Amino acid sequence: MSAQEPIGAAAIKAALENMPAKPGIYRMKNAAGDILYIGKAKHLPNRLSSYASPHNASGRILRMIAQVSSVEITVTSSEAEALLLEATLIKQHQPRYNILLKDDKSFPYLLLTGDHDFARMKKHRGAQTQKGQYFGPFASGGALNQAMAVLQKAFLVRPCSDNVFKGRTRPCLQYQIKRCTAPCVGYVSREEYQEQVEMMAGFLRGKSAAIQEQLAAEMHAASEATEYEKAASLRDRIRALTRLQSDHQFSAAGLIDADVIALARRGAHSVVQVYLYRAGQHFGHQSYTPRHAEDASDDEILEGFLGQFYQNHLPPPEIYLSHRLPEDALLADALSLRAGHRVTLVHPKRGEKKALIARVVAGAEEALALHTSSRAQLASLHEKLASLFGLRAAPQRIEIYDNSHLMGTHAVGAMVVATAEGFDKHNYRKFNMKDAGIAGGDDVGMMRHMLMRRLKRGASEDGASLPDLMLIDGGATQLGAALSVRAELGLRIPIVGIAKGEDRNAGREWFHQEGCAPFQLPPNDPLLHYIQRLRDEAHRFAISSHRAKRSKSLRTSTLDDVPGIGSVRKRALLSHFGSRAAIEQASLADLQRVAGISHATAQAIYDYFHG
Repeated sequence: MSAQEPIGAAAIKAALENMPAKPGIYRMKNAAGDILYIGKAKHLPNRLSSYASPHNASGRILRMIAQVSSVEITVTSSEAEALLLEATLIKQHQPRYNILLKDDKSFPYLLLTGDHDFARMKKHRGAQTQKGQYFGPFASGGALNQAMAVLQKAFLVRPCSDNVFKGRTRPCLQYQIKRCTAPCVGYVSREEYQEQVEMMAGFLRGKSAAIQEQLAAEMHAASEATEYEKAASLRDRIRALTRLQSDHQFSAAGLIDADVIALARRGAHSVVQVYLYRAGQHFGHQSYTPRHAEDASDDEILEGFLGQFYQNHLPPPEIYLSHRLPEDALLADALSLRAGHRVTLVHPKRGEKKALIARVVAGAEEALALHTSSRAQLASLHEKLASLFGLRAAPQRIEIYDNSHLMGTHAVGAMVVATAEGFDKHNYRKFNMKDAGIAGGDDVGMMRHMLMRRLKRGASEDGASLPDLMLIDGGATQLGAALSVRAELGLRIPIVGIAKGEDRNAGREWFHQEGCAPFQLPPNDPLLHYIQRLRDEAHRFAISSHRAKRSKSLRTSTLDDVPGIGSVRKRALLSHFGSRAAIEQASLADLQRVAGISHATAQAIYDYFHG
């Protein structure tokens, strides 16, 4: 349903005329059709009528209402379903007046593979389609790496790939340092190795006490049988398990499968810290910085965070919160729908769990202090950039450009974005130069092509995403190319070229800007260091993009373009001739000798290279 009316409360009143008295979600849109705000409602007319007569609304909501031109709704069967849909659409559309969680990523899992006689443990992200046992989630790749290092000491399960396993003829270093039992060369039977795997799986399912008792019994038996080397190995494994439990028990008694979530907030900045517990063990923690207006309440921030956070992550049976929320019951119902099992929101009032919440809140406060300190430093540096380059105000969006190629091949342009909150990696962009018609090694031509594509698109979007400052990797020539693009498009964005200094040494950079002579900054100036960090990030992104493109090119072959040649025949040809060059030079008779290559296919290959 949509209503096109004058901007503001009148448009909302018009939308109310035929609105069904049901639960659902609503989308506030401006005259350009952009979504300003997405909300949920148990009773749509009642909820939207509060916007039509906003007597006690915050400044943020009043600003939003003033821009509303139309309202769209989607009816749902329940308020809990509306909450889930609201969170999904917020993550999809990122409306400017909603609480936004932009730094949310998928959690890694530990996978014990099930498609090999000797299971491998490995890190896994994404859809759980590979056969095996999954354990987690872990709060970060670092937390999982630490756990895997200790688990390997305790259970001696291999981490190597199946290809490496298949190619071994003698034990690797992992066997020498007692991190593996060398199943690749038959030093352990399949049954014995499977016992190691099952013990590790049991430990990760929470049977830590039973596993330790079993290892202790084996250690004592080995000692009594004077098998001292075996006893010492078992002792080391027990110590590793003890360390793992010690490291992972930032815990409270009885916490099995749960998340502990705490909010710390100062004005327009907040940090939400999440601790993960699975099978009674702590699987790490992660801090998040949701974006919100200064007048947003703590309840709004935490409710918005929970809805969006659990779009990517499966809710556990228990979620411990630092704040009691007005809609606890509704959130619990919605998360139960999402999880497929009962989810309870808990607010401990005493005991170990209360103490745990206090520690998590303290961690969130520390993370917030670091975040606000970093933001203050960035804000100060951006003020100095404005002074240095004669800008009207501190830049809120800085774009830095570089390109990378190897003697003109696999050329890629790169743009990175820096804001007052740090690097905005979501808005990084790569520019493929393959079809640009630019001579190999023409850095200036590449820069001009990249900037034309970028700025032309920004100008067509009414300047909504154009930068406040552009930094170009290069000197006067590159700056001239950038200025010509800017003039051609009728823009007025400040542009600065950063030329590498004498002997290409960091600290001797020259800055080129329209209307003034090139200049340098003192080598120990913090502002210079910040600009170098911006330039280096663009350089890193350009090189990594170029290498990825080159690597992809190396993995492809001209054989891919030959009609009738798939992966099996390509493999057969390469195995027979040894190289692509040898295939190109082969005679028709030689090609026909390859297993699986018919006369017609051989003729097609020969004609492709010799026609």
